[in-house]
Amino acid sequence: MESVLVKEYRAGIMECAHYGHICIVNDQGEITAAAGDPDFVTFTRSAAKPLQAISAIRGGIVSHYGLSEKEIAIMTASHLAQPDHVEVLESIMQKTGLSEMELICAPSFPLNEESKEDVLRHNGSKRRLYHNCSGKHLGVLAYCKMKGYLLEGYAEPEHPVQQEIIETMSMMCGIEPQQIRLGTDGCGFPVFALPLSAMAAAYAKLACPDLIADKPTREAVKTITQAMNRYPEMVGGSGRVDSLILQDPNIVAKGGFKGVYCFGLKKERLGIAFKVLDGSEEEWGWIVESILVQIGYSNRPLIEQMKESFTHDIYNDAGKQVGYAETVFQLQSQ
Repeated sequence: MESVLVKEYRAGIMECAHYGHICIVNDQGEITAAAGDPDFVTFTRSAAKPLQAISAIRGGIVSHYGLSEKEIAIMTASHLAQPDHVEVLESIMQKTGLSEMELICAPSFPLNEESKEDVLRHNGSKRRLYHNCSGKHLGVLAYCKMKGYLLEGYAEPEHPVQQEIIETMSMMCGIEPQQIRLGTDGCGFPVFALPLSAMAAAYAKLACPDLIADKPTREAVKTITQAMNRYPEMVGGSGRVDSLILQDPNIVAKGGFKGVYCFGLKKERLGIAFKVLDGSEEEWGWIVESILVQIGYSNRPLIEQMKESFTHDIYNDAGKQVGYAETVFQLQSQ
């Protein structure tokens, strides 16, 4: 049974309620707390990006191409195509010799409004590089090129690099490959349907790489998460939950389209995953903040910063406060 996570009020009247599921696991993969169904199956969407980057980093693309930590971080990103994002993406193409036309993600305008307006002001057009998943695509293409794999069909599930990614997902989530159901993501990549408990287990390993038995995978995870924490603005961008909470070196986090969000806590050795069933992302900051408060998270300045950045007040188009939102779920020990 789903749980009500957030209620929104206008003029004191509840206007909408956002239902969903939350799962928290410990470093043994055991469910310790939940709201709703901790084993609810949903698609990982972009929350899988740090996991999808493991194969290429483990395979040696960092040293092979001389990649920087910013370039590693943007391979995990759902970026907004802000100027600093585009600069890093173009640097990857220069180092790897890849062409933008080799990306299968659709030409897009930047998701950041200011960047989009700047493109239009200068008579620019959509680019594949502006797609929020382009960093992930460039990382996988770079790995294919290094390994001598065909670049054509690099996003097909049968491609060797995608098979390696599926095997890595299986290891990180603690389930058999055949238990991972596949769909197609918005950018054309395979996307994984998994229980929230499996996603949370994977994020516990991202936060605590000592849980990973395979040394090359363990070292790749350290490289990826260190880059995400050092350059959080590369992972999302202005106003994104990921980029805010990744400033805390104790947190590894990544959201995905249609309301899925995952994060891991290093010192607490916890993995956390949740899904907003109506697919909304506006509630992420409120839900993350409430989870951190309920588990007694020690970084109070971060929680206060979240309250300020993701205010519970609701404003209309003219900036007048017209309502408020409140998180209403209570985590239940399992």
